[in-house]
Amino acid sequence: MTTTTAASLGRTQAPTAGRRTPDRLRSWATRAPLLPALVFMIIVTQLPFVATLVISLFDWNSLYPDARKFTWFGNYSEVLTDADLRKSVFTTIILTVTVVVVSLVIGLALALLIDRKFRGRGVVRTLLIAPFLVVPVASALLWKHVLFNPEYGLLNGLLHYVGGPQPDWISNNPLIAVEVSLIWQWTPFMMLILLAGLQSRSPELLEAARMDGAGPWQVFRFMTLPHLRRYLELGALLGSIYIVQNFDAVFTLTSGGLGTANLPYTVYQSFYQAHENGLASAAGVLVVIGSLIIATFALRVVSSLFREEASRG
Repeated sequence: MTTTTAASLGRTQAPTAGRRTPDRLRSWATRAPLLPALVFMIIVTQLPFVATLVISLFDWNSLYPDARKFTWFGNYSEVLTDADLRKSVFTTIILTVTVVVVSLVIGLALALLIDRKFRGRGVVRTLLIAPFLVVPVASALLWKHVLFNPEYGLLNGLLHYVGGPQPDWISNNPLIAVEVSLIWQWTPFMMLILLAGLQSRSPELLEAARMDGAGPWQVFRFMTLPHLRRYLELGALLGSIYIVQNFDAVFTLTSGGLGTANLPYTVYQSFYQAHENGLASAAGVLVVIGSLIIATFALRVVSSLFREEASRG
């Protein structure tokens, strides 16, 4: 009886093992076209990051290559304790929070406007999206020379027309000038995310609420805002990821002067102007770590949105 059972088990396991080999081949065949992209991504992103990690552990000034020495986490300690670097971190936080919050508020107002039906809505929507499609450097140059310039800028031209003062916008309010240019560029992005959230609301629930006597403010407060919570979180997280790393506006508008140097610009100064390779690498690693933390929360929000949509379907 035992011999018969063993023989039957052998016969049943043999086809299973035979089927396993083609399944593995098929799975590798489907993954093979992705391997070049994976190798390219590793070479372009991961290897430079590993090299940056290694350099960040050295006291290394490119002007004095013979004085290079291993300092473990000394550069990180200097980044976190240096007064100028701490100021750049504080500037980065202020810049990011201001741009994200104001862009979300204005984007929400514009999304509520575009969500309504009116003549020419498609044209208005296209015009509102246009700032986000402008190249960041071109956007900063537009604000610097076309709008903020104290001699021939449009803002001072309008003030001159009504007899107003002629301020130097960038010199008088440097950080606000950078923030305004970034808000102009990122508001359409927030608007698109929130507009998608508005258009995913249930029309039946809205109609039932209106029939029960709910006014526009009550519908907005108790139905629209709770529904948009995930979309607001997503917009805030994605906007933070990009604005934390922003370099173009600071470099173009103020060249990091007048207290506008954020952490990415400080990394640029440390590497290209002071030639402190180790210190700049340590600051860059901290920027990447902060971006990864924000991106992790963003991915969780995106996955929760997908789960909610799947449960509704």
